[in-house]
Amino acid sequence: MKKTGMAKSDAKKLMGKMVVPGGAEFGKAAVVVDRREQRRLDQALGLVPFAVKLNSDLVAQINALATEQGADLNTVVAALLQKGLAG
Repeated sequence: MKKTGMAKSDAKKLMGKMVVPGGAEFGKAAVVVDRREQRRLDQALGLVPFAVKLNSDLVAQINALATEQGADLNTVVAALLQKGLAG
């Protein structure tokens, strides 16, 4: 890899470390939880990672529904699945 490529790679890593996940609002302290801690919290709640591949139009509809309801994407998908399985 060339020297310029290495510099770009280092810059991207640095910029990635500067971004706060979840985007904290001004004046509020950001609570940053690492992946291991988040995994422990999820397991304590009985949550299991479940990856699926969906049509992009369907994902857009689910995202729109989540923003409309002001809810977390995981919560909206869980509610939709429960409703679908019940009926």
